[in-house]
Amino acid sequence: MKGYAGKILRVNLTKGDVSSIETSRYEKWGGGHGIGSALFFDLAQDKNISGFDPRNVVTIMTSPLTGTLVPGASARVEVQGIGVQSYPVEWFTRSNFGGRFGPMLKYAGWDGIAIEGKAPSPVWLDIRNEEVKIKDARTLWGQDTWQTQQQIWEEAGARGDWLELPERKNGERTTQRPAVLAIGPAGENLCRVACLVHDAGNAAGQGGFGAVFGSKNLKAISVLGVGNVEVADPKALMEARLWLKNHYTMDLSTLEEQKMGGVGRLTAGVGSPPVPIVFWQNPQDARPQACTGCPAGCRSRYGNGVGNESACAESMWYVLADIEYHKGKQGGSVFTAADLSQRYGVNACELLRGLPYIRDLSKMGVLGPGKSIDCDLPFDKYGTVEFAEKFLKMIISRKGIGDDMAEGFVRAAERWGRLEEDLGTGLLAYPHWGLPVHYDPRAEFEWGYGSILGDRDINEHAFNILFWLPSAAIAQGIEPPVSAEELTRIFSEKLMPFDGDPRLIDFGTDNMYSERAAKLVAWHRYYSRFWKQSALYCDLLFPNILNTAAKNNRGLSGEGEQRFFNAVTGADYSFVDGIEVGRKIWNLDNAIWTLQGRHRDMVQFAEYIYKVPLTPKFPDPVHILPVLGGIRPRAGHRGRRWSNWAWSTWQMSLKKKVNWRGHDHEYTFETFQETGLQNSE
Repeated sequence: MKGYAGKILRVNLTKGDVSSIETSRYEKWGGGHGIGSALFFDLAQDKNISGFDPRNVVTIMTSPLTGTLVPGASARVEVQGIGVQSYPVEWFTRSNFGGRFGPMLKYAGWDGIAIEGKAPSPVWLDIRNEEVKIKDARTLWGQDTWQTQQQIWEEAGARGDWLELPERKNGERTTQRPAVLAIGPAGENLCRVACLVHDAGNAAGQGGFGAVFGSKNLKAISVLGVGNVEVADPKALMEARLWLKNHYTMDLSTLEEQKMGGVGRLTAGVGSPPVPIVFWQNPQDARPQACTGCPAGCRSRYGNGVGNESACAESMWYVLADIEYHKGKQGGSVFTAADLSQRYGVNACELLRGLPYIRDLSKMGVLGPGKSIDCDLPFDKYGTVEFAEKFLKMIISRKGIGDDMAEGFVRAAERWGRLEEDLGTGLLAYPHWGLPVHYDPRAEFEWGYGSILGDRDINEHAFNILFWLPSAAIAQGIEPPVSAEELTRIFSEKLMPFDGDPRLIDFGTDNMYSERAAKLVAWHRYYSRFWKQSALYCDLLFPNILNTAAKNNRGLSGEGEQRFFNAVTGADYSFVDGIEVGRKIWNLDNAIWTLQGRHRDMVQFAEYIYKVPLTPKFPDPVHILPVLGGIRPRAGHRGRRWSNWAWSTWQMSLKKKVNWRGHDHEYTFETFQETGLQNSE
């Protein structure tokens, strides 16, 4: 198939040698995750080992769509291997990041990288087209992720001058800086919460792959390429782009009139204007920033240069602390805190849940100077840059209880003798595999099932719009753009090959253990494994099921994914063909977990998920507004449930009255922080 570079780089750090694998051997897996799982299965001789073991194999894979003009699929990169973050088993797992690393790797002539062994001393990979060198990284060791990248750029001569690259016959040149993927001090010190960082804020967070790189003495991978990606049918690709633009994008001339913004397209979705997904007060002197080839622009760059490219969890982990310190108003420490987590290479999702946990322990009198958990963090300065920096430095240096927190907060709780109690009450909000909660399984069961049946928090937002849409409409005082009945019909049509049954998206209590629920979870797993994680369509944009700018509100999913894929590759895939490959990839992953010792008796949530009613508080994402009868399609079920709410919606309603069913509800910061709005009729 077209779209592939044709080679996968194989690096053995123990032997210090470099070779290649023909991509054609693995094309049937589609790219990304599929090829990564197959490579790992073939190359990792013993799969029941620690992620810190030199025999662990880490794959970094692109897809045939990477580096092409396919919207939302040009830049994603899939990282896989045995991780070190999950508990009690270090599962074979995945992470994913964007930016420009993936396209640059393809332009250099490589579809991916497989990393084996452990270098005897710190090294970094220097990839320039087909030329690959393993270089001494002792001068880089100890540097943060940004310093590392800057030093590599200097060594590569990336000062805006023309560079001639090796292995090219026609003298191609570039002024581009290399795309660099690096670890910070957290990874060097084998913190299980360490991540990989590319540019200012593109990170592979989940899995602890920063620590895995550190265990291999691999500081960074730099890649610079001047090649291209061969597309099977360029005309069909351009026609597909125009088809998307003409039928699935909003009318920018009426943008001011469209109160819902891009909500119907996942906020910054297919065809909507660039909308940064940040959870801090957005300064005026800012502009959207996007991964290579993406129209969404879900990140920002600011005039003062602080907080650049951080989004979602990175922009959120210190928000409540900042607001608490400033007595209900947001200060500026969140921007610097985000930068510090990126520079040190610390997983923001762990910080988002772990920091409130130790804050609660401090309020309980359990944690502090001379307490049962002895800690000298200055909680009187909780919310300041000073506190954030000391907190992070404790983790990355493993000093004091930082040594415990560097193991992840579940392992820290175990060391403190609190694990069983705090997982039982929900004080420690880690529902599956020792990883922090994202969307609560008690409210959004397909997310919970997907996570507990797999290896990690799935972080796949296919069905969140069912919560977001009515919530955002209520918060803005307008009618949802589609009725519950119509929304149900649209979703039931799109879930091929399980389409036609509207009760597939019945989230009522009486349906959550049904065969229909199993089909919903199965569709979600299979769709994601192929279309999102192998073909590497961005999770923010796909699947595009509801699209309020499209005819009849129906998005392009079911037709768009394969149209772009076939134009690039020359294949003849149907949408369901992709679902079927996704099923095979999911089964392959399950085979690996079985070899690691997975048994069905292990597949259980933390105790609080089964026993503690859901009464969420911010920063849960968010089941804040009540959604009663008819708004949330549940086939007549009127149980007490919560609706997700994006931060922008929360800001709009903060300290405002919103009329819902003839009643005024007053929302304040304290309401969200302490108990949330009580759901009642």
